[in-house]
Amino acid sequence: MLRKDLKMKRILSFLLAACTLLSMTTSAFALEKGDARAVIGADITEGQKAAVYKAFGIERDSVKELSVTNSEEREYLDGLVASSIIGTRSISCVYIEILGEGEGLQVSTSNINWCTKEMYANALVTAGIDNAKLIVTSPIEGISGTAALTGVYKAYEDITGEQLDEVAKLAGTQELVITAELANEIGDYDAVTIVNELKKILAETVDMTDSELEDEIKSIAADNNISVSDGQIKQLVSLCRSLEKLDPSELKAKVESLQDTVKKLAGAQAKVSEIASSVGSFFKSVGNFFSDLFSKIGK
Repeated sequence: MLRKDLKMKRILSFLLAACTLLSMTTSAFALEKGDARAVIGADITEGQKAAVYKAFGIERDSVKELSVTNSEEREYLDGLVASSIIGTRSISCVYIEILGEGEGLQVSTSNINWCTKEMYANALVTAGIDNAKLIVTSPIEGISGTAALTGVYKAYEDITGEQLDEVAKLAGTQELVITAELANEIGDYDAVTIVNELKKILAETVDMTDSELEDEIKSIAADNNISVSDGQIKQLVSLCRSLEKLDPSELKAKVESLQDTVKKLAGAQAKVSEIASSVGSFFKSVGNFFSDLFSKIGK
């Protein structure tokens, strides 16, 4: 029963994270559906570039092409990511296409070994990017994907002609980095769970000392049967301090509203085991759109 309870918690946490892609942040920019950019790592060869466009599923000259360099990566990531992860060359590439209002994020990755699709999406929404299709790829297996993150920011700003909010961009980058590092040690679902739980109490954490916040993180981890080290707790404290600069009350309201939806659909009195047995019909009840979004993210 305990294992089933833990599994169900992780399913619901993932549901919240995925739904968050649809409503956590509203873009302030006027975007036109279909606008697209390809951002290519500056250090790949012409032959590799052809393979990248094949992975994107588009002709090379069909969209505007931008380039991202290793020095641009370091502008965003130095101090947040180990130099060995950033590397000395920009290899990963990204295709971004603007979708219609309410379509959320569709993220796929290939040959990227450091970040998952869900981590890219969650962090990008925090940075202010929503309603977009993202394809992250590399012509070489086992690439971290840090150039692609920088490329997404660059592409989005080129499409809109506007600069993304620097505070939100930094917070989004930091969320991606910390969640990725946590996931490597405690698993994807647990990493997303603890970060989203912290998002719900940012209005309170802003008045806490670091020591008090550390105790709160330990309590959240214990409540969700997640084991975190002292080093991981300090990383989460740092992330909280960044997220507090966005809009703690809005983040809390959005996460809580999604939780209420889950409870209502699942049944307020339903036991975890009962929810687990009917999770298939539960997904159907939230509509074909959500089901389609999950299937696209999962590919």
